[in-house]
Amino acid sequence: MILMLTLGLVVFLMMGLPVALALGLSALGATIIGGTPLQFTILSQKMQFALQNYILLAIPLFILAAKLMNTAGISMRIFRFADTLVGFLPGGLGHANILGSLIFSGMSGAAVVDAAGIGQIEHEAMTRSGYPSKFAVACTAASSIIGPIFPPSIPMVVFSFVSGVSVGRLFLGGVVPGLLMTATLMVWVALQAKKHNYPRQPFPTLEAARKSFAEAVVPLMAPVILLGGIWTGIFTPTEAAGVASLYALLVGVFVLRELSFRDLVEAFTATARETAVIGFLVAGSAFYGWVLMRTGLTLKLAEALVGISRDPAVILILINVFLLVVGCFLDSTVAILILGPIFMPVLAAAGIDPVHFGVVMVLNLMIGLMTPPFGMILFVMQQVSGLSFEDVVKACMPTIVPLLVVLVLITFIPSLVTWLPNLVL
Repeated sequence: MILMLTLGLVVFLMMGLPVALALGLSALGATIIGGTPLQFTILSQKMQFALQNYILLAIPLFILAAKLMNTAGISMRIFRFADTLVGFLPGGLGHANILGSLIFSGMSGAAVVDAAGIGQIEHEAMTRSGYPSKFAVACTAASSIIGPIFPPSIPMVVFSFVSGVSVGRLFLGGVVPGLLMTATLMVWVALQAKKHNYPRQPFPTLEAARKSFAEAVVPLMAPVILLGGIWTGIFTPTEAAGVASLYALLVGVFVLRELSFRDLVEAFTATARETAVIGFLVAGSAFYGWVLMRTGLTLKLAEALVGISRDPAVILILINVFLLVVGCFLDSTVAILILGPIFMPVLAAAGIDPVHFGVVMVLNLMIGLMTPPFGMILFVMQQVSGLSFEDVVKACMPTIVPLLVVLVLITFIPSLVTWLPNLVL
């Protein structure tokens, strides 16, 4: 059964089957091989009940909010504001790229949405100002990774679903790592700017700063409202997703007046399509996880890891190495849905805080989005920039170093993740 679940899944994926179908077929094959009488009622119930989870409502709502914000021109206003703040530094637009992604991450929660949305604006602005396309690609790809770490975060919603950990605590746990990622990437940009003598923007005049802030003040209120509402307990993280969608809709239609009826139809249609894909993934992984639990593999893995060492640091190192490899081949959502339940017994046995591990796991898998052969952000940046896939990979590889530095820091200093959740909640 274990061979069918693991090897069968790999074979089905290599055949090009949709991930949800590959998960379901490998689980179905394992059930038949195990001699368990197949009860379609149980199968359907496992898949159906997995989707009847209040936490999952946040996913389509955050996707919709990001779609509306991109269409309404909010991304452009955020980037201009970030350019006003840090554009005068060496390599100015590189810094604005990263800061803009940090601000946008307070509304979107998805790396690919960031890369395809504000990332396109950032890349065009940098190349138009004389920056090499490869450097613009590297900055844009790396900065988009901040989105799923700094709250809100769709991958953390998925981790909360499979682990039972509070979404609010996970969101707050990502604040300090998100700021650390911003700082380390800006240091990298500064070093590259000094090495290659990249240009900087003129120091903004008072009038230019006032105009930029006036354009961005309404979009900037979105992350303030979301994070403030969660921290103060006015609404839950799931309700915050609804607030984000409503805010983006009202701003786009009535304040900025950039959203037409056609834009709304396209945004809702794209959201429904992406949500359906995620829904099938959740349903298929629920059946897969149920069969996996019946094999006893999760307990065997926990015993094996604890048998190597009971030191949480050693176990986290082993899991990090494993996840870095997995991230090269599996989508982050799929990896969390499959591996999250497997690692939970390990965390309990080693005494590792699940909030700490959740943020570590998400950051680890987000780095996988920038690694070949299946890094989704690499393909997005290839489309945005027009460069070859090989050139995109070569451009992005150096930016993985500062991201790995943050991964090491939060792995060995858990308080960087747990301090804020423990303080607020």
